[in-house]
Amino acid sequence: MTKTAIITGSGRGIGEGIAYRLAENDYAIAVADINFVSAKKVAENLKQQGALAKAYQLDVANRNEVFDLVSKVIKEFGELAIFVNNAGVAFIDSFVDSNPSDVERLLDVNLKGTYWGIQAAAKQFQKQGHGGRIINAASLAGVEASALQSAYSASKFAIRGLTQAAAKELAKDKITVNAYDPGVVRTPLRDAIDQKTAAIKGLSVEKQKESVLKEIALGREATPKDVAEVVSWLSSPSANYITGQSILVDGGMRYQ
Repeated sequence: MTKTAIITGSGRGIGEGIAYRLAENDYAIAVADINFVSAKKVAENLKQQGALAKAYQLDVANRNEVFDLVSKVIKEFGELAIFVNNAGVAFIDSFVDSNPSDVERLLDVNLKGTYWGIQAAAKQFQKQGHGGRIINAASLAGVEASALQSAYSASKFAIRGLTQAAAKELAKDKITVNAYDPGVVRTPLRDAIDQKTAAIKGLSVEKQKESVLKEIALGREATPKDVAEVVSWLSSPSANYITGQSILVDGGMRYQ
């Protein structure tokens, strides 16, 4: 039977990198993204490379859409093996000036979206009866909070908590739940973060990037592939005995 991976927010950035990497491991890939055009492009590229893939439009903030996605994917490909809660948004602003609508949308996507994804995946794995893998996107900002990213940091700390709670509850069903904590990954989302941060600090974008780079022990930003390798490992038999953990993928920015 085809083993399938659902990856939310996989139309670009880290999620796209995860989609390509898990396809190398012979998973059928459900490319789920709020931007259907982007999702379709990734799915087409995967199919051209010989993978089984299909694009799905999804707003993870909508619980019904998340559960419907799982049902559609099961009908299309068969059993679910991996669910990656990768979708997320960010905004840069001071704590006191953060717009309520921005805060609410971020928490709806990052925190509630991950909650619904865990629920939907867990129910499907319980129905199948032989375990599965849930892998969540936390962040370095969920290990040490970032200035100008109060809501984002809060959401990512919370995701680490959800990961631990779900891991404890679902272990009896042979479902592992883990998270990855990226540092600075060069994606369109990171570009937007650097631009807004530089504007607030009165720096050029290049100066902003240089200041962050100095914090990375390995001397370079991460690529989506760097993060995807960790997700690949967490989804592999090598990680059978790992659950409730969040793994920093930051090139040595923080040591926990």
